Amino acid sequence: MNGTKEEELVYRAANLLRENLELKNQIKELSEQYDKVLKDNERYEKLLSVVPKEYLPQGVNMEFGQRSIRFKMVTVMYMDIRGFKTISNDKDPSNAIDELDQILFHFDEIAEKYNLQKIKTIGDAYMCAGGLPNKNITNPIDVVLAALEMSDYLENLKIKYEKNDKNFWELRIGIHTGSVTATQSGRKNISYDIKGETVNIATRMASAADTGKINASVYTYESIKEYFLTEYNGTIPVKYQGDLEMYYIRRLKLAYSVNRKIGRYPNEIFQVKYALRQFTDLQETILDKLEKELPSFLHYHNYKHTIDVVNQAELIGYGEGVDDQDILLLKTAALFHDSGHIIGYDNHEFFGTQIAREILPKWKYTQEQIERICKLIMATKLPPNPQTLLEKIMCDADLDYLGRSDFIPVSNSLYDELRAQGKEIDINTWNKQQVKFLTGHQYFTNTAIRLREVGKEKQIERLKKLIEE
Repeated sequence: MNGTKEEELVYRAANLLRENLELKNQIKELSEQYDKVLKDNERYEKLLSVVPKEYLPQGVNMEFGQRSIRFKMVTVMYMDIRGFKTISNDKDPSNAIDELDQILFHFDEIAEKYNLQKIKTIGDAYMCAGGLPNKNITNPIDVVLAALEMSDYLENLKIKYEKNDKNFWELRIGIHTGSVTATQSGRKNISYDIKGETVNIATRMASAADTGKINASVYTYESIKEYFLTEYNGTIPVKYQGDLEMYYIRRLKLAYSVNRKIGRYPNEIFQVKYALRQFTDLQETILDKLEKELPSFLHYHNYKHTIDVVNQAELIGYGEGVDDQDILLLKTAALFHDSGHIIGYDNHEFFGTQIAREILPKWKYTQEQIERICKLIMATKLPPNPQTLLEKIMCDADLDYLGRSDFIPVSNSLYDELRAQGKEIDINTWNKQQVKFLTGHQYFTNTAIRLREVGKEKQIERLKKLIEE
């Protein structure tokens, strides 16, 4: 009897497992179908925005919960796409729509490559924006690079079609940098719509551009002029702002371009310049992480110390004559050198390299750069034994405070940090240890020796006066 009941239970359990598996598969299939419907609807609405109304069926409106967000610095690219009527004279309108769909699909890929957010638009236009939903300081450069690549792609297609005596799509691009209000829609696949004067000016930049050209406002121009060749394009009246200057963006400056004749694609020199500019965003992200996640007892090894070391690494680095690539490595290593305290106090240098290896690939650091950065982080481990110039700079930056006028309050913060961890030591003994440490310490770079060695000797004398024999 017991055997029969056990067999029955096993049978029922097997059936339940099978039913559970079938339900999971059904849920997976429904989820995939739902994603496909959302993507198809998104593509359909995108096509609706560029095809004249007389060619379109009744649209479907799908709305989800919405919320508005204000962004202070966003770069908007507005594309005026024309040519549907003339192209549809050469071919069936449905084929023209398919052709346009392929072009817009490629534009989407380029926008994604440069971390731009595609915007839901109305009318004969394609719009995307840099700097949302995640703010960044590089968004004017990102948008211009994307615009050049999109323009280049369409121009190559146009040459191909002109050989066959066919009409082709016409494109005018307008770019403007400013603040926007973004409306976020959707639950799973989030989309954005933006409004405000920045959008209006971007559209006016497009309307003031010749066919096939990229027209940017002076606000965008000021952010990108270091990297791109431009041409003054006069002014346009803007409400409440007077006459707004415009500039055609031609290509990358030849010094920053892989192909010096074309000037479209950035070379390694540009990538380093870009990364140094992007460092501002990386620093803000990591400092925010340190402020939130570092233990409260870290009175010395806190985010303020990290800022100090980043600044000193850059100062000493330029003093030693290193190039931009090495400055980037130094500043990044300084930013992460104490981040390992989030994981543990002892061996924090090693933990810092782990955090750097996890985060830096997301910021497009190469594997070679990451390896060099990790070696620089490990060089700060006491006692210092730097082997290369960059390691010497890192060590000097980390202990720069030894020769500064604020040495004693900084030293006391380290004393408080040790006591907070249960290390019993009186202040008199601590000051004696500091004198011994300062006396045995040496700066490794000529810049640090010139800036701090005399100050360090003064701090030794100050400490000796505080010591009670």
